[in-house]
Amino acid sequence: MSAPAKGRFITLEGGEGAGKSTQAQLLAQRLEPMGISVVVTREPGGSPGAEALRDVILSGKAAPFGPAGEAILFSAARIDHIDHTIAPALHRGAWVISDRFADSTRAYQGAAGKLDPALIASLERVAVGDVRPDLTLILDLPTETGLARAAARRGKKEMADRFEREDAAFHETLRQAFLDIARSEPERCAVIDADKSPQEVAEAIWACVRDRLASALQTESAPP
Repeated sequence: MSAPAKGRFITLEGGEGAGKSTQAQLLAQRLEPMGISVVVTREPGGSPGAEALRDVILSGKAAPFGPAGEAILFSAARIDHIDHTIAPALHRGAWVISDRFADSTRAYQGAAGKLDPALIASLERVAVGDVRPDLTLILDLPTETGLARAAARRGKKEMADRFEREDAAFHETLRQAFLDIARSEPERCAVIDADKSPQEVAEAIWACVRDRLASALQTESAPP
């Protein structure tokens, strides 16, 4: 019996309130009826060890260590996430859809945190290795719109997390950083206009997935 084909790895990136979690689920719902096994995950988190670090990072407990300390914690969480969730899923032929991955460290701690790009690249090499996304969908929308959506999602009783509490200038830097990543790696990245209804965004994402990963979709959906 031949080994299953390696799965595909899709990441969703963008600022706060861009709708990444919603779109990850909607994309999975498009793939699963085609007979594709899908794992939807997130960062920070996605595995037991990484979920434990998620609370430390997003609560702000790690903020006193500065962007470098946070980048190291994100990288530690990413190693656990890859080892226990992403790599095993890809190996068995599943498609992995992750709400955030290494590009978020480039944007948040690199661009907005002003860390040396060489440090970010070194951490990425150690944490990610050869587990690189086949496709990265960057959900882009105006900063103020994203922050308003994030606030509405939280409601009045839930506190903003460590990064949602940053000012508008910080979030504008993030937006530009993600767009810069897309421009620098067009073969991997696609920018999606997220300033539309969830269904319109989902259709744009699906069109991109069909275009960029057409051969993989045909292989997965072909009859045995």
